[in-house]
Amino acid sequence: MSKLIAVAYPDVPTAQTVLGELVGMQKRELIKLADAVVVERRDDGKVKLHQANSTVGVGAAGGALWGGLIGLLFFAPLLGMAVGAAAGAAGGALTDVGVDDSFMKELGTELAPGTAALVLLVVSATEDRVVEELGGRYQGRLLQTNLSSEEEQRLRETIDAVGAETS
Repeated sequence: MSKLIAVAYPDVPTAQTVLGELVGMQKRELIKLADAVVVERRDDGKVKLHQANSTVGVGAAGGALWGGLIGLLFFAPLLGMAVGAAAGAAGGALTDVGVDDSFMKELGTELAPGTAALVLLVVSATEDRVVEELGGRYQGRLLQTNLSSEEEQRLRETIDAVGAETS
């Protein structure tokens, strides 16, 4: 079962830096993320979502491939690729995978203006290694999880302890 974790950070660059480190850990198979989004609350109060995975790009690439293959059958591979890419991009734009966007926008309204949150959908993780590698460099505050009470308390204590080390 995937675990939803939302952590608030003082600004967008900090949240994006943590996300970058988590992506690096994912390449080394220390963590597996189904979705990762930086939620930004701008100074004007608007909420912006910075998706880590572009469904539009993936849809366009897949559409171009299939369109090219089908186009070969009708001796028009370039036309097939163009039509397939357009259809794939449109389909990708309409696709929403991972954490629900409306939930993240609602969460963003709870942030202070100028701050950000990192929303993660974690499939699996080597928790002690992930916490060890992130260290005390980032001052995050746990906002929301779908963890059990014991797991959430342990995560809060870990984040608080890491935050206290940097103070």
